[in-house]
Amino acid sequence: MRAEEWAKARELRLAALQDPLASIAFMESYEEAAVRPDSFWQERTATAAAGREVVQFVGEAPDGRWDGTVSLLVERPGTEPRIGRPAPVEQTHVVGVFVRAEARGSGLADALFRAALEWSWALEEPRVERVRLIFHTDNTRAEALYRRAGFVPSADPSPIPGDDMAREYEVRRDG
Repeated sequence: MRAEEWAKARELRLAALQDPLASIAFMESYEEAAVRPDSFWQERTATAAAGREVVQFVGEAPDGRWDGTVSLLVERPGTEPRIGRPAPVEQTHVVGVFVRAEARGSGLADALFRAALEWSWALEEPRVERVRLIFHTDNTRAEALYRRAGFVPSADPSPIPGDDMAREYEVRRDG
């Protein structure tokens, strides 16, 4: 993603927030996101494009439309947690996973996860030990994708306050 592509990023996020599972998959509503000013989307996209503490991968269709996305947050021990409790190790956290209905089953989600994991393991600073994600147990479609990508239930899960249906999965660096 490039900073100047903020309008496409906004459109894809708003599409994600209209998905039937959005209420259990995302931590904001369509109504909240739709009223955010352009400056919000420009800053959000520029931050992800810089690829330091946040990175966003997108899958683009032949016609140029963005059909899917996955984002990663870099989490370090001793820093304020973004979701759940503080990071016990150097890690990335998968968030914002979405693939348009018409692109599901095409392999796009698997390709986005491969890119996310490759980026995580390639980081030199911090040297990531694990990649984690948290999802709602009613989101069986997401769980199947995460298992296919190699994620397993976390041995020491980080609950989301007020959501006893959330589960944490992780994949750890080999060796």
